Amino acid sequence: MKISILLPYKENFSPDYAGAVSLNINDTLKISKYNNNTIVFGNTKYKNVFNLKYKNISLDKKLFQSQNKKYVEEFIKLENKRNSDLIELHNRPIYLVYLIQNLNKKTYILYFHNDPLSMTGSKTIADRIFLMKNCFKIIFNSNWSKRRFLEGMHNDYVNSEKLVVINQSAQKNKVNLNNKKKIITFVGKLNKSKGYDLFGKSIIKILNKYKDWTGIVIGDEPRDKLDYNHKNLIKLGFIKHKDVLNIYKKSSIAVVCSRWEEPFGRTSLEASSNGCAVIISNRGGLPETITNGVILKQLNVKNVTKEIENLIKKKDFRKQLQILSIKNFYLTHNYVSKLIDQIRDQKLLLSKNVNTISSKKSLRILHITNFNERHNGRLFFNTGRRINNGFIRLGNSVLEFSDRDIQKHYKSYKDISGAKSLNDKLRKTCYNFKPDLIVLGHADLISPNILVELKDEYPYLKIAQWFLDPLNKNGPDYDKNKNRILDKSEFVDANFITTSPEVLSFLPKNTTNCYIPNPSDTSFETLNNFKHNCSNDVFFALSHGVHRGRLKSSTFDDREIFIKRLIKQTKDIKFDIFGVNNVQPIWADQYFKTISNSKMGLNLSRGSPIKYYSSDRITQITGNGLVTLIDEKTGYRDFFNDTEMVFYKNISDLSEKISKISCDEKLRRTIGKKGKEKYLKYFNSNLVADFIINKTFDFTNKKKYLWHDK
Repeated sequence: MKISILLPYKENFSPDYAGAVSLNINDTLKISKYNNNTIVFGNTKYKNVFNLKYKNISLDKKLFQSQNKKYVEEFIKLENKRNSDLIELHNRPIYLVYLIQNLNKKTYILYFHNDPLSMTGSKTIADRIFLMKNCFKIIFNSNWSKRRFLEGMHNDYVNSEKLVVINQSAQKNKVNLNNKKKIITFVGKLNKSKGYDLFGKSIIKILNKYKDWTGIVIGDEPRDKLDYNHKNLIKLGFIKHKDVLNIYKKSSIAVVCSRWEEPFGRTSLEASSNGCAVIISNRGGLPETITNGVILKQLNVKNVTKEIENLIKKKDFRKQLQILSIKNFYLTHNYVSKLIDQIRDQKLLLSKNVNTISSKKSLRILHITNFNERHNGRLFFNTGRRINNGFIRLGNSVLEFSDRDIQKHYKSYKDISGAKSLNDKLRKTCYNFKPDLIVLGHADLISPNILVELKDEYPYLKIAQWFLDPLNKNGPDYDKNKNRILDKSEFVDANFITTSPEVLSFLPKNTTNCYIPNPSDTSFETLNNFKHNCSNDVFFALSHGVHRGRLKSSTFDDREIFIKRLIKQTKDIKFDIFGVNNVQPIWADQYFKTISNSKMGLNLSRGSPIKYYSSDRITQITGNGLVTLIDEKTGYRDFFNDTEMVFYKNISDLSEKISKISCDEKLRRTIGKKGKEKYLKYFNSNLVADFIINKTFDFTNKKKYLWHDK
């Protein structure tokens, strides 16, 4: 994987003049496993740069031209030639705006080393949402910086996996505490923001009182420099970083008393790693830099003086802090470099389209469909629950998310439809559950936009959808059903339908499109009608055109004509018909009690028959041991033979076969038994659930499915 790192403009990537950004990059990159494939791009006037692959971007300065923008434009020219897989930006969120306009298909990681709210490109909420949308990860050097980034933003963003805290690092040195001198050190700009006025006034008092102690000041300030003088106060100005570390090794006490909200504080981190007893202010991310030290409760000269004096007088306490500083120090270059590489690893896996989920792993599956909880168990045997059972029996952790029930519950005057609340709840549920797979079943209420967000937030997330309604170009609701699938097809990895995939020519070619049968389930298909006598010959029920479980007035279904003709043509046959001809539909346990008394079940769907389509009625008929009567134009002969199902050509043919079976009890029982055995063996919910997982994740699987590749 090729990586390009873009420094801030005029960032000195030089060992002699490096700031916190350059030091952080150098210290972690030189031991990174991606070191050899990474180029650092920057702009510095110094020829002596860190010993890494570095490309200096030289600019021809022009009046009235933004140097930052010109700088990025020159980088884009170089990047177009290099074509890296990952671009890492440091401390300049505004650069992303320029890059997106020209390199919008690249993957970006943005590092914040300073307060996000102080930087152009991340000051407003809109700016920060833009960054979250377009960055693979955003890395902060402290939790404080992350909190600043999130100020004013919706709670949904708080727990985003895109936002990562990786502290800066320092070298953990072997320090001989016996070699520590009576030295108190201050490192930083010599201004009030860094609290140098507090230190300067305090150190004069300390040095006047404790004449065997020395103060060392490292740093400068070209604008508002403060100046304090004492014969035991050594002012070194700006010195090389390695020399700073050597002074820390000798120093007993280090003071970092910033007034400014430090995003992190590398000076206190390095002081701690070199065995100093550290005094810090409670500002910004400074408390995150040390494991053991003194935190100033009040930021004034009196308190700074008091805490320095306390460490001078209490030698044992001072030495204890020094020992613990070294012993408990963990933010090493090696540790932090590995954390950064783990982020890069995620990008590498994605670019290779590597599936991080093993076929043997137990998945977290969020199953979104209408579980009909608001209807008091009226459809406790629906397809969603069958597939759900299959996922669970395979050993997966499954969370049910009943979209329509949730939507109904959250309707309010603030959210008339309940849709906003539904999608907000989905977002929060995904954060808590961290699904590997989201399965949508007729989840029309889920917004495609939320799927985009979730895919963006969880790069390894897979999404599948199953769909049961017919897709017959010449049949009912074709355009409606087609659009329901198309609504989310762009954002899912696989579609599963109960119609032959030949009808899905309207879907994107890069999506997996498969047929699945209506799954049977031994939890629901408990009857064995072939074992006992039944008083009724033919059972048929439908629920189309109902409202709250009752037939709508003036509802017409084309199957009514078919049923009337069949009954008229077939003499001396007892039909048990529900949901048509003004007979109300039946539900729940009553449905199965009614089925239990029938020899045969008519599997008749709306519209003209199409290849492989059947409603889930077929599972309740065949799975409970009734003889299944099905139109041969459905193509089910690809799966079942004449000893397992009864195929008819037309009403006359159907009528004859009903009469024959009604009079031949042995034949009826044989077909009912064989049909049930085969359906439950090859079309069960475990296999269907397994098929959905394997196809969605593209697992290599030797298991054969009766319906696959038909």
